[in-house]
Order: sequence, then C-alpha cells, then structure tokens
Amino acid sequence: MTTRRIRKEVDEALLAFVDHRRPDLLAISPDLAPLLDALDALLAGGKRLRPQFCYWGWRGAGGDEAPGIVTAAASLELLQASALIHDDVMDSSDTRRGQPSVHRRFEELHRRDGLLGAPEPFGLGAAILLGDMCLAWSGEMYETSALAPERLARGRAVYDRMRTEVMCGQYLDVLEGARRGGTVDTALRVVEYKSAKYTIERPLHLGAALAGAPPEVIETLSAYGRPLGIAFQLRDDVLGVFGDPAETGKPAGDDLREGKRTVLVALTAERAEPAQAEILERHLGDPALDAPGVDRLRTIIEESGGLAACEEMIDRYAAEAAAALAHAPLAPEAVTALEELAVAATARQA
Repeated sequence: MTTRRIRKEVDEALLAFVDHRRPDLLAISPDLAPLLDALDALLAGGKRLRPQFCYWGWRGAGGDEAPGIVTAAASLELLQASALIHDDVMDSSDTRRGQPSVHRRFEELHRRDGLLGAPEPFGLGAAILLGDMCLAWSGEMYETSALAPERLARGRAVYDRMRTEVMCGQYLDVLEGARRGGTVDTALRVVEYKSAKYTIERPLHLGAALAGAPPEVIETLSAYGRPLGIAFQLRDDVLGVFGDPAETGKPAGDDLREGKRTVLVALTAERAEPAQAEILERHLGDPALDAPGVDRLRTIIEESGGLAACEEMIDRYAAEAAAALAHAPLAPEAVTALEELAVAATARQA
C-alpha cells in the first residue's frame, strides 16, 4: 500500500468515526453542531504524518493488512487535533491551516449570535472543551478499532506515554516563551518532547508494538525516528518565519509575534551582534509586529548565520535518520515508504 493510499484511508476512517459520533452529540443538543463543524473544518487539513508513521511502523515490524490498523493509526489525528486546538489557545493564534483557529471561530459565533458576556472567554472555553473532546475521542477511536484486544493492549502503554510526553513538551514550550535568553539545548528539549517523539518516534513505536515487534526493531525505529522528528520540527520552525502563508496556512512571521523560543531563534541569538540581539529580544513576542518588523527580524536571522546554522542541523539530523534506515531490519516496503515520509517531513515547503 502506498503512502497516498494510507492517507486516503485515514481520511475515510476519521470521517466515519466522527459521523458515527455526530448523532449522539446532536441528540444531546443541536447547539453542539458548531463544535462538530469546527472539528470537521480542522480535520479537513493536515498531512496525516502520525498515522502514516504508525502504519509503517506496523508494516515494518511484520504487521499485515489486518482490519483496524488504519483506524487505530487514524486515532492519532484526533490526538493531533486536540494538541493543535490547545496550542492555538496558548499561543493566541488567529489562524490554523488557512482558516480561523477554533477559539477565534467561537469568538465570532458569540458576536454573530449576540450572546451575553465577552466573546474572548467564550471562544477560549469552547476551544478547550473541543480539544478535550478530541483527546477523549482519540482513545475511543483507538480502543474501538477492529484490532484484536491483545494487540491494542500491547500498544496502550506507548499511546499513554506519547500523550503524556506531548503535554509535557507543551508546558516546556510555554515556559521557554516566558523566559528570556533560551539556549539551543533548552529549545531542543522542547523540540524532542513537543514534536520529535510525538510526531514520528512514538507513532512508529505504536505501530511496531501493535505488531508485536522485538526490542531490536523498536531501537531501530528510534534511531530513525528521533533525529527525523527533530529535523521535522526544525524545518517547521524555519517555515514559521520564512514560509509562504499559502503553504503554511498561517501568516508570515507568526512564530515571531508569538515569541516562540525556537532553535532557530536560539541559534540567531548566539551568533548575532549585540545590536542585532537587542532588536531581536525587543521585538520577539510583540503581537503588533508588522510586516516591515518581520522582515527586519528575518534579515537578522539570515545575516547572523542563524538560518544557515539551522539548515545545517536539519541536514545533519536527516542524514542520521537516513543512515539508520539504510541498515534497518524492516520489511523492504516499509523502508521505501519511510524514505518517502522523511522527504515529506523535511521538505523546504509546507
């Protein structure tokens, strides 16, 4: 099965699960329809990387085309939806995947319907609750897939660990944003737990655990997945500053306005001249930063050598992942698919 086919089947599994749950929510109250509309809109986008890494972890460890594996893997998209909704709340982001973020969507509903109170707390509350529901549904979708109970039991510890790690990574990200003078090491710690493990390494582990993989396969998947996960997030950091909004789905420079203490920012701060460092520190995290201000910070990131250093790190981590995969004791079909996914995860466009 190709990566394109897996993505299509993941889309179908997500649609089927949400459609199955839709009547239950609407039976509670038709007022819940906007929650479902917001979820439908969010789930319509995304690369489906986590389900694909889970599936190919399964196939690489000897798993077959068992009924339910795509559904179990697709449940990771509901976990991702939960993380994105909550992340946008924490970052006060206006957009996600080219449309209003969930909390902004519900702020607009509040204004449109003339509800009492302020729109902002209503939007935040609705988004937090929808994110919580996605988290609960991710577990439900996993547990109700057609995989055998003994397989699901093998994967449960990995799934639980992954959910804990991403929440810890989110907190560390919030903490770094509230501190001054973050280092490359502290930024990499956030990368590892908020993104690298959660996006690639743990989904691979989950698929392999579901297939009953031996320890040596798990170790090989880590040797590939951890560095690739870091390269993926570093690429995302670069796109957050230099990416095309039509590709990323977010306004250019949003990471700068949100004050994200990324590896890219830390590398720039290490290399910048004192005057450049002062400008970077003064404007990083300014929600009113305009387009010329974004361009000024971009220039500092480039001229200081921060961008080049980050690109070098991406290449180094991607090469480490490729070397690990070249000697991996995995099914050949899985190796080919994981090579393709490595390119997709580190591409210079979103």
